[in-house]
Amino acid sequence: MSKGRRHVTSSSRRPLIDREAHKTLRSAWPITAPGVRASHRSLVATTKTGPRTPTARSRATGLDRSVNGLGRLFPEMSARRTLSDGQRLVVVVATVALLLGLATIPTVVIVGLNTLGTAVYVLVFVYCAIWFRTVVTRPRPVTVTDEEARAVPDNRLPTYTVMVAAYREANVIAETIHALEALEYPADRLQLRLLLEADDRETIDAARATPHSSNLEIIEIPAGGPRTKPKACNYGLQLTQGKLVTIYDAEDRPEPLQLRRAAVAFRRLGSRVSCLQAKLHYHNAGENFLTRMFAAEYVTWFDGMLPALAAMGGPVPLGGTSMHIRRTVLEAVGAWDPHNVTEDADLGVRLYRLGHRTEVLDSVTYEEANSDFINWVKQRSRWYKGYLQTWLVHMRQPARLWRELGPRGFVGFNVVVGTTPLLAALNPVFWLLTLLWFLAKPEFVQTLFPAWLYYPALACLVAGNFLAVYRTLVGVWIAGRPELLWAALLSPVYWLMMSIGAIRAIVQIMLKPSHWEKTVHGLDRLRRPEVQHA
Repeated sequence: MSKGRRHVTSSSRRPLIDREAHKTLRSAWPITAPGVRASHRSLVATTKTGPRTPTARSRATGLDRSVNGLGRLFPEMSARRTLSDGQRLVVVVATVALLLGLATIPTVVIVGLNTLGTAVYVLVFVYCAIWFRTVVTRPRPVTVTDEEARAVPDNRLPTYTVMVAAYREANVIAETIHALEALEYPADRLQLRLLLEADDRETIDAARATPHSSNLEIIEIPAGGPRTKPKACNYGLQLTQGKLVTIYDAEDRPEPLQLRRAAVAFRRLGSRVSCLQAKLHYHNAGENFLTRMFAAEYVTWFDGMLPALAAMGGPVPLGGTSMHIRRTVLEAVGAWDPHNVTEDADLGVRLYRLGHRTEVLDSVTYEEANSDFINWVKQRSRWYKGYLQTWLVHMRQPARLWRELGPRGFVGFNVVVGTTPLLAALNPVFWLLTLLWFLAKPEFVQTLFPAWLYYPALACLVAGNFLAVYRTLVGVWIAGRPELLWAALLSPVYWLMMSIGAIRAIVQIMLKPSHWEKTVHGLDRLRRPEVQHA
């Protein structure tokens, strides 16, 4: 085995879905739209000279499949409803029991809740310690050298579909087009598609005014809720044919050889691996304090924690961009959930549940780190809300999920996806109680945390926070970014910001579960015009 190449062992796990169900899934995601015989792209494509008129019937059918496809195929895996009937019943019973308990035996109930919370923190700490041990072994991502990537003749490369769903991105869409056309892949085997909302005329006009090659087309997404990125991707998927599929965000700058690396990696790994997640870094990491903290978090995740998570076995929450997947697999699992605002994490879990493996690809896409606090909070709230959606959806049938993921995968899913937003929202409560105890030692804190509970809780607080900071320091070092070490040391400040986003996410999932808060891009250019995109 040559250095940098990673062998992936086949899993003995089997998806709990039979062949006939897979046939049904495939038939529900046809590559061509209904009623289209030859060039189905003309249904929604826009050329330099103007839009071609789609038929109302095919547009309506495509939109219906985009919104309702997964819900029909796997209703129990769709976030159309935040809670299932069973989950609603559990919530109602638990709420009533809690209120009755607080009214009659408040101290016992609160001590019980603190005990439960401490047990969860201990579980998370133990799992994260095991996870960190894997991080320091530095598991290798799937690596394809420049020479290997370029060695494959053009006519032997698979066809590739690249989609970018963008909304209100007129200020950056020209750079998006330039980045897409910088990809080193034969034009006759590459479909570049901009998925733009039909009523977003400003972005459409800006894209149309930007010179571009003939293999780049604009697909106008018809109006219809929910207005989300996954719905747009589902619509675009039906109107493309590439054997491999990836998506980028409007501000992304993927390294030019990324598609070739992915194509070679898929060929090398065979059917054992269905999805490859490229690394995401920030090109404007040094812009301000917030971008440095954000960059430290990202390099720790994509260079350390995500490869370790893949090596440990279990579902891998995908990034919202630069995930490369076989079309047959994407169609078979029902594509993206249009109602989930973190559709990437959900798709990663669903892939694993249905027997597909994800690995990390050693290739980097550069993104824009949020440099504005309000914009960052909105983005983080959406991410946390999507994690909560994903957790609630896949925990509708815990016993079945246990069988499909296995014990390690089940625990990992709950720790990585479930507790991430919940503990981020809960952390300030325990930080405040700890601070209060050391400053004033009020009697009620001692009552709520008797000695048998206080010492394990305190040990978990100290050890857990140390591990979290140390893990970021190691992640930054592994990524070769020593300039971010001081930002890693200030992680607790960043955690406070995360808590704001988490609390906001919990409120939103109750009021507006599928509402997609737009992240404003291009702020780096507004603040620092000299910043150059990688």
